[in-house]
Amino acid sequence: MCGDVGPNGQTIVDVTFDELYRSEINAIVAIATSLTGDRERGAEVAHEAMLSAFRNWERVSRLDKPGAWVRRVAINRCRDIHRRARRERRALARLPVRRAVDEDPTPDEFWDHVRTLSLRQASVVALHYFDDLSVAEIAEILEIGEGTVKRSLHTARQTLADRLGVER
Repeated sequence: MCGDVGPNGQTIVDVTFDELYRSEINAIVAIATSLTGDRERGAEVAHEAMLSAFRNWERVSRLDKPGAWVRRVAINRCRDIHRRARRERRALARLPVRRAVDEDPTPDEFWDHVRTLSLRQASVVALHYFDDLSVAEIAEILEIGEGTVKRSLHTARQTLADRLGVER
């Protein structure tokens, strides 16, 4: 990676797709896994996001933080998965005879509870705890205000503490 100074005095980072992939894929898999509850699905989402970056590399490579762009694509894909699952659950509830739906059990009770939060709250928690990102970085990735990130993180922590029986 090398850097040049742009017309506004900002540093322009010149990164190859291979460098981006090597430096970001594990973190993006972890985030997607935490949001989907399934390692294979998380890896699939992360690789789809990377494929999207590769296909749009001419534009993505010019961004200040291409890794943030890939994270956003992965989180959007997780949102689509959640929406589809919600529609499927509603459709199953309307069936006259309810069938049992096999769900992959996950060993970590905490992340099970995280996945019951709104996608925004779950995304903020995953980016904060898996990626160790600051409020400002999370706001940039999710394209929301820093106050919204703080509020989402606070609400998520309260909800998780209540559900897990942890005293605050």
